[in-house]
This record gives sequence, structure tokens and C-alpha cells, in this order.
Amino acid sequence: MKNVAVIGAGTMGNGIAHTFAQSGFKVQLIDISEASLKKGMATIAKNLDRMVAKEKITEADKESTLNNITTFTNLNEGVEYASLVVEAATENIDLKLNIFKQLDEACPEDTILATNTSSISITQIAAVTSRPEMVIGMHFMNPVPIMKLVEIIRGYNTSDEVTANIMELSKTLGKIPTEVNDYPGFVANRILMPMLNESIETLYNGVAGVEEIDTVMKLGMAHPMGPLQLADFIGLDVCLSILNVMYNGFNNPKYAPCPLLVNMVRAGKLGVKSGEGFYDYSESRKAEHVAKQFLK
Repeated sequence: MKNVAVIGAGTMGNGIAHTFAQSGFKVQLIDISEASLKKGMATIAKNLDRMVAKEKITEADKESTLNNITTFTNLNEGVEYASLVVEAATENIDLKLNIFKQLDEACPEDTILATNTSSISITQIAAVTSRPEMVIGMHFMNPVPIMKLVEIIRGYNTSDEVTANIMELSKTLGKIPTEVNDYPGFVANRILMPMLNESIETLYNGVAGVEEIDTVMKLGMAHPMGPLQLADFIGLDVCLSILNVMYNGFNNPKYAPCPLLVNMVRAGKLGVKSGEGFYDYSESRKAEHVAKQFLK
């Protein structure tokens, strides 16, 4: 399994492509936008430069990694010889189902189809293909080249053989794969997202400010990053999407997104990616908190 196609050149996609390429795999990075591909490759090069500066890899390692990646805007061409496809598109169920229908038609019969979804049902995604036994979840953590965990999610029909292969493959990437079952949010986000949502509720209810909430969790709970800063880093739109999947999947009000989160996403305050969320990133410094305007 040396040819790996990655769908999506955004934050997760370029990180996954980087990780496979650095481990010696030939990677076909696919996105409908040429601009997104150029931006993704620039991010990979920048991250590799950091590793060279820290003497974690050599200049030759960097060049080898970049040479292992080929970019495509045509999905059919990009997956033609893939042994594994890892889909890392936006966390939108309709988009993912459409992509997997295309992959099922375009990929060789023995290609394993994986998704980096952080919450959407693997069983539901697999159901639109003619190979549900070969569909599996590979939920990488951000930033992908650094974080060790990969949640391996079995769909209802995922075969033992495919699961074992993906578990072993993850280890060759230097990751620690952990097998979980197919329920909304899996393990990571089923636990993480309610905590982030409760942190936003705490702000919304006026209990404390952004920096105060983050400080309590960092110093009191030994979290490396406060929950509101982490939400900004993940993307508030992504947090909202995951909470909605869990709310609809469990039909339980405890997963209902906080109104403040909903309003911030509607206003385009998405966190780091938009330059503004709970903190102000447009000026490369923290604001007292941008969310105050939404509390009125």
C-alpha cells in the first residue's frame, strides 16, 4: 500500500498528505481548487522548514517528502492507482456522500476508502458505495504531523481485514491507532465537544471572560490550550457541525449548540481561519474577547 490519495488540501488534508509523504508513501493530493492545492503545498513546505530548523529532519528529507506529493484537480486521475484513499473534505454529510459515490466508481476494486470525518457515521457513508466492507474511518488529530492519535472507526460492515490493515498502516506513520465503534462523535468529539460547548455557555452566561475561562482550564486542569482557544483553532463552524451531528444523532438536548456559537458562525467569526473568533488573530494578538458583542 504505497499509493495514497488524499481528498482535500485544507488544514487536515495537507497534514495527512505531509504525514504519508514523509513516511515514504507516494501521495496524490486532490482538490477541486488549484489555489487550494498551492496553498496546501505551501503549508507543507513551511511545516517541513520548521522541522529542518529544529534539526528533526534534513533538507534532503524535506525535498524527498515534497517530491512524494503530486497534486490533481481531477478526482478520477488522482485516484487511478490508489491503494488507499483518505477523504478530508469539509465536515458536511451531503458533500461526503457525493465524494464517496464518485470514489466507489473511480477507484480500483481493491482500494480501501477511508474518511477523516470527526463525527459523521461511517456506516452511512459506506452505504452509498458497493464496497461497505472496505470503508473505514481514520480520524487524524490536528496538527496531523505532530499528534500521535488516530481514531480508527469501524462501520457496521467494515471487515476485520481492512481494520487490521489500517491499524498496522497507522503504526507505520508513527501514530498510535485506537479502534472505536461507529456512534456520533466517536470517542474524541463525544467527550471534547460538550466540554467546548459548555465553555461557550459559561461565557454566554457571563460567568467569566474568554481569557479567564481558558486560564482556569489551563492552570487548573493542566490543559495545554484553553477550550475557547482550542475551539478557535478547530474552527467554530466545525465545532457547530459536529455538535449538530451529535444533537441529531442522539436526539439529546445536552448536545444542543450554545446560541453564542451559532451566532458567531453566522457572523463569520470562525476562529483562526477567519482571523477572528473568541480571540483576535487578524492583529496576531489576543483581544480581550471578540464575543462580547454577541452577548447583548
